[in-house]
Amino acid sequence: MDILVKAAQLVLALVILVTVHEFGHYAFARMFGVKVNRFYLFFNPWFSILKWNPMKGTLEFLPHNSKDGGPDKAVHTWQVGKPRTPRADGKPTWRDTIYGLGWLPLGGYCDIAGMIDETKDASKLESEPQSWEFRSKPAWQRLLVMVAGVLLNFVLAIAIYIGIAFHWGDSVIPYQAMSEGMDFSEEMKAAGFRDGDILMSIDGRPVDAKDYASGWDMIQPGARVGVLREGTETLVTVSDGLVKSMATKGKDYRPMSMRVPVVVAKLLPGEGAAEGGLAQGDRILKVGNDTTPAITEFMPALQKAKGNKTPMLVRHADGSETVMEVPVNEYGKIGIQMLSPMEIFDLETVRYSFLGAIPRGWDIGTTQLTTYVSSLGLIFSKEGAQSLGGFGTLGDLFPTHWSWYSFWQITAFLSIILAFMNIIPIPGLDGGHTLFLLVEIVTRRKPSDRFLEIANTVGFAFLLLLLVYANGNDIYRYFLK
Repeated sequence: MDILVKAAQLVLALVILVTVHEFGHYAFARMFGVKVNRFYLFFNPWFSILKWNPMKGTLEFLPHNSKDGGPDKAVHTWQVGKPRTPRADGKPTWRDTIYGLGWLPLGGYCDIAGMIDETKDASKLESEPQSWEFRSKPAWQRLLVMVAGVLLNFVLAIAIYIGIAFHWGDSVIPYQAMSEGMDFSEEMKAAGFRDGDILMSIDGRPVDAKDYASGWDMIQPGARVGVLREGTETLVTVSDGLVKSMATKGKDYRPMSMRVPVVVAKLLPGEGAAEGGLAQGDRILKVGNDTTPAITEFMPALQKAKGNKTPMLVRHADGSETVMEVPVNEYGKIGIQMLSPMEIFDLETVRYSFLGAIPRGWDIGTTQLTTYVSSLGLIFSKEGAQSLGGFGTLGDLFPTHWSWYSFWQITAFLSIILAFMNIIPIPGLDGGHTLFLLVEIVTRRKPSDRFLEIANTVGFAFLLLLLVYANGNDIYRYFLK
């Protein structure tokens, strides 16, 4: 069931992201009078799930792609509108586009007339250019058509972050309020951090839990992180190689986590805590000879005492402290539910008006983009290449339960990733087309159709190999490692 919830969230996110991206190309193409032959969500090799032809007024279910260029054969066809004829002046309209839903959720496409891409070769453009074709338009218009998908994905991310800020606001526990500090991974400890450190500053500026970039900033080589360690201010200068050492740790890796005190929220009747006299609001400071400032130490201490009655130092809600004899069962449990961090620490909540949410959304979006771009250098390292993932990795970003807050957070971040990855100047991506158009604008010489065909074929082959490699990494991590 968990995997189905993750898959549903991933598919819905892809539907939103791909539709918005391809609509960007479509909208700007139509704005400049370029005919769009097909607009598809998901790919449709061999057949489509649905195909709507506004000019014919038909909606087809499971149409199979014709091999000889003739009409597709569908399982069923509905007449949903009256047939229409092209405009007398030959100008294309939105009705000249066939809209479809494919079955392969690897993306989507906007088939723009007169444009060489991975679906068309130069031989299909041997006829005289028509005024409504992409190749007939000025270079600046073609450039805007190509960057429009990336632009709309970034705008979508900003819009989502604005909506999140307006609807949910910001509710965080300030790092300085985490009285027991943080637990750190072995890699973070090697860089100079210690369990229990309370984060105070990064490079001289106070660390802010609302700052999306703070986690990335504090692991950069040479970063100076101020911490409060056993009541003394200490400066940790991060060593080189920390980021690379984390790159291959997998999806469950956490470089640091909040240390949560053990405070009783509820006692289970008949269990050891109730028998020993613990009460709601009590904080357990010690189990046997083990000091337990946080759950991190508490759980191992219970395992050591399982099956026995053990003394526990307890601080009551009124501040007094008592040593109590508490039975620990054979499973290392005493029968309590603990308060969550949100109930223990001071929560900082910020609400935004709609106008106030706009700069907050912009700040989050640009910060996420900057952080993501900064992290891309890892891809070109051995560790970074091993960490690449495909659809399994994307699906694991989503929680196992449906949460609209998490869904929109992740979708916005994926929209930023899609925007940036598409603008990388690799032939076959929007960035490759953009690069060639910029060269044309600067040199005033248009690359030949044959060159564009070869470049797109090579780029598409590279992207296909990258897709296979990334998803191969997923298979290796999940089933073989």
